[in-house]
Amino acid sequence: MKKIVIGALGEDVHAAGIHRFSMLAKEEGYEVVNLGSAIPVEVMLNTIEKEDPDLVAVSYRLNREGAFQILRQFLFDVEERELRKGRRFAFGGTEETCQVAAELDLFEEIFDGSENEIITRMYLRASKEELHEMQHPQSLRERVDWKSPYPLIRHHIGLDSLEETIIEVEKLAESELMDIISLAPDQNCQQHYFDPEKMDHAQDGAGGAPIRTEDDWNRLFQASRRGNYPLVRSYAGTNELERFVELHHRILNNAWSAIPITWYSDLDRRSERPLDQAIEENLHAIQKAASLGMPVETNESHQWALRYCDDVTEVVTAYIGAFLAKQLGVKEYVQQMMLMTPPGLSPKMDLAKQIAKMAWIETLEDEEFRVFRMIRTGLLSCPADEDMAKGNLVFQMSYGMALMPDIIHVVAFCEAKRRAKAEEILESVMMVQQAVLMALRGIPDPLADTEVSERAEELLDKGEEVLRQIRALGPLHEPKTLVEAIKRGILDAPALNGFSVARGEVETVINDGKCLKR
Repeated sequence: MKKIVIGALGEDVHAAGIHRFSMLAKEEGYEVVNLGSAIPVEVMLNTIEKEDPDLVAVSYRLNREGAFQILRQFLFDVEERELRKGRRFAFGGTEETCQVAAELDLFEEIFDGSENEIITRMYLRASKEELHEMQHPQSLRERVDWKSPYPLIRHHIGLDSLEETIIEVEKLAESELMDIISLAPDQNCQQHYFDPEKMDHAQDGAGGAPIRTEDDWNRLFQASRRGNYPLVRSYAGTNELERFVELHHRILNNAWSAIPITWYSDLDRRSERPLDQAIEENLHAIQKAASLGMPVETNESHQWALRYCDDVTEVVTAYIGAFLAKQLGVKEYVQQMMLMTPPGLSPKMDLAKQIAKMAWIETLEDEEFRVFRMIRTGLLSCPADEDMAKGNLVFQMSYGMALMPDIIHVVAFCEAKRRAKAEEILESVMMVQQAVLMALRGIPDPLADTEVSERAEELLDKGEEVLRQIRALGPLHEPKTLVEAIKRGILDAPALNGFSVARGEVETVINDGKCLKR
């Protein structure tokens, strides 16, 4: 067991900060020797000698001049008595006393009170040297387990120019607030990276960063190799998905690959691939990712929801995506839950839909197949007004915490109007982190609400019936089965009308907070 000695030095009688730090240290498994406040330097030094702690945490909050005198004396005595070797030292104080502490070559970490509980706990778990050696956990499973009970924080970044994107990636990593950076290539890259002669260069930078070469990918990855060494991943591309899987794995150590089952086809016109060809190629890409040991997300169900499908269709397509991923050898699976999609859902019925989705998917879990839950703000429900969007972001992530996510995909408050840079992303992350901390103190169980539990059961019952209709057409792993289900309208959505291989004949309506077929 690690040991910490903590106390406020000199005449400083403030005790709240060291008490809170002591509580967190105990919860992280430390034996705590809390000397309290107004501790003479000599007493602190003698205690260090006697207790031989792994970590010494000292505080001083009175003024700059007092901090200068007492901390210089403390440093001198620590060196004189050879108490520094093999031991970590941390300081907590006000902004001005922290400035003094930062000038001394003693303290590994300095806390000025602006840090949240998550940052403090991560510091207590490992020293900077230890973290640097392992560059923080670099696989999804290890990172989730290491940061528990806090969810990993993810955001995407892709600006008009590569150089600007690189600079912003550096800022995100250096902030140590992000666990996962998702690179967003522009549409030219997603669709024509392997056939650059087909690119319309007038569209460079449209929808993301203009990534054109392996060196571009590597520069973006190297920009993230600082701070807390976040995991990196990229959008999968809309053509040549299997080649993208290999590329991203080799250069980015891709945190996971997000591959649809039916999309990026003539279903949504995001590529020119016929639906049957796209399904076959997408399944091969998932199988390739599995063979490389990569986690996979089949970003299938929320794509249907973004086209205003009914709740049952979203639940069914979520299950199909997870089922096929497991059949193709995926060991670690990410299920994204895009909240408030389509807009107009009530929080109760939104939770019921997601609970039904996860209950069904998690029946697939076993020793060889682990499911990670990820929540994100609904893209269609984000207001253009940035103040309203901030409220929307915090509210959705607050009630989404009832779903016990492993990952939170933050969508910055400005995204309905403009692409976010590091400043807006980090502001949004800080807001979400506060919502997470508040929620972890305890929120109501949505299944204790009969309306929620009954709706979840209803969705599962109706979902089973739809799945039976699809399976009657053939095995789920055969592309022709899903093609036929779409052509017959078993799987359909209103926003596909008029341009898709899908019928687009179904009509849906929001009623009592649910998205229903009319």
